[in-house]
Amino acid sequence: MDNLQAKSPCAGLLPLTIGKMSLNEEAPGALTSLAPYKGEQAALSKAMEGAHGVAYPGANDTSQGNGARAVWFGYGQALLIGPAADVELSTHAALVDQSDAWSVVRLNGPEVEAVLSRLVPVDVRLSVFPVGQTARTLVMHMSGSITRTDADTFEILVFRSMADTLVHDMKTAMEAIAARG
Repeated sequence: MDNLQAKSPCAGLLPLTIGKMSLNEEAPGALTSLAPYKGEQAALSKAMEGAHGVAYPGANDTSQGNGARAVWFGYGQALLIGPAADVELSTHAALVDQSDAWSVVRLNGPEVEAVLSRLVPVDVRLSVFPVGQTARTLVMHMSGSITRTDADTFEILVFRSMADTLVHDMKTAMEAIAARG
């Protein structure tokens, strides 16, 4: 019988440091998609605060507390990151475990904005895209999500099947920025 071993999406690809930038794979815990039922968003938010210490986020926003984060993930959808979603949330929203569906990486360093400006069609300058802001956007040609978690740090999510492409594209952009300096 084969001895199967689970691998992370970026196994063998990361960590990566180029110039002053680093790209690392994150192990965020559970990822649960939350889609509130019609008229239930306020009740869902209250239930999330009680169960996980986070509110349902507004558009392009995040909330965090008690080891959990909630990230806006598109119209009528949020992603609960960290703990497994409390089953009571299902009275207010459709819950879907997305834990194995996404690659989660963290890009950090003093030139994150320059690197991301080569990859996403979003203005990621700190003055426009502050800490805690998020966007569902293209990352090169992949559908993804970017969230600024610190002044010089972004969390980037793309589908697990695109992990190799994400690392390749990130590495190319990081090398181009490092070559300027």
